This record gives sequence, C-alpha cells and structure tokens, in this order.
Amino acid sequence: MSSGNTPGSMNVSLSSRELEIIELVAEGLTNQEIAERLTISKRTVDNHVSNVFTKTGSKNRVALLNWAMDHGKICRDGFNCCVLPHDESDAS
Repeated sequence: MSSGNTPGSMNVSLSSRELEIIELVAEGLTNQEIAERLTISKRTVDNHVSNVFTKTGSKNRVALLNWAMDHGKICRDGFNCCVLPHDESDAS
C-alpha cells in the first residue's frame, strides 16, 4: 500500500477482494454468510473487514457503508452513484 493514505481519504487503496467484501456488507450479509458466498473461511472475511475498517477509518459497518457511498464505492437506489460520461449527441 502506498504511504500517505489517510483513513477516510479518497486515496485509500482497496483490493478487489476488499471492494467485493464491502459490496456484500452493503447487501446486509454477515461475515459468515460472506464466507459461504465466497467459499472462504469466516476468519478470512473477519480479516478483510478489519483491514477495510482500518483503511477507511470506519469503526463499524454503518460507518463503512457511509464511507463507501461517499467515495463512490457502492451505489444504493440510484444515489451516490458514479456519473457516467454524457453522450455529446444527447445534449439538447
């Protein structure tokens, strides 16, 4: 990981697995359910969740999901989603 990443900053470096874990947390799955879905051990999921908490400065799942929405890592009901580039021909 690059130094200079501060918890809560947009420069937090998350692995693809950590992003996958965040998405599954956002679905409301427990660590055990995530482990079963990904066919990995619960302890591995616990470690991923702990690492994500540390990297983002989150103290719990709710804070993590707020961070993820604020930083465009997850999208809920069309809110806080990444903006797709507009097609120039649509500008009317």
